[in-house]
Amino acid sequence: MAAITISILQVISTTLSLYYALLIIRILLTWFPGIDWSNGILSALTSITDPYLNIFRGIIPPIGGFDISSLLALILFQVIQGFIPQLIMFLLNQGSGYQY
Repeated sequence: MAAITISILQVISTTLSLYYALLIIRILLTWFPGIDWSNGILSALTSITDPYLNIFRGIIPPIGGFDISSLLALILFQVIQGFIPQLIMFLLNQGSGYQY
């Protein structure tokens, strides 16, 4: 059971890390206004990352022409990224009883 738990946590951790890297790339690319977003790779990147980023864009409007919603999105994602493995471990321990 412990090996399965570790494998599940590793997959989740790797997936979240990859998604975080894609968010960083997407945000950095917005600094270049001449980018053709209809390019296949960039279009795929936006379709993967924009649903998450759009949540924050709807909450925080641009201030002085700067979109700070991305910063909030990254901070919250890091919090979630640290919290999810702990939540999974807690839930798995609930099913097998507390182990001290």
